[in-house]
Formats: sequence, structure tokens, C-alpha cells
Amino acid sequence: MRWVDAVVTVVVVAVGVAAVIAGGVDDSPGLQGLGVMVVIGSVALAVRRARRRRHGGHRPRD
Repeated sequence: MRWVDAVVTVVVVAVGVAAVIAGGVDDSPGLQGLGVMVVIGSVALAVRRARRRRHGGHRPRD
């Protein structure tokens, strides 16, 4: 299942980058902002999944 997460992350990042490029061509700062948020969010979630997988699931709260 690990490779599926990587493929999904790459596809979502590609969609975000395409939104940034399309927003730049159309001079639309809103679309560029959404594209940046999609890229940052997908990378953050991928890192979170990788860290949780490495530590064996959910970490207990203090």
C-alpha cells in the first residue's frame, strides 16, 4: 500500500502545480493560491503518514 500513497501524492502535487501554472497564465492569484495550498497540504499529509507508519500508528498524547 506504500506505493499507492506515493502515486496519489505525486498526482495531487502535479494537479497543484498545474493549478499554479494555469493561474499564472490567466493572471488569477486565487487559483495560484489554491494550487500552492494543495501542494503544501498533500506533502504535509504524506509526511504525516510516513511518520505515523514509522512509529507504529498513532502516538499517545501527553
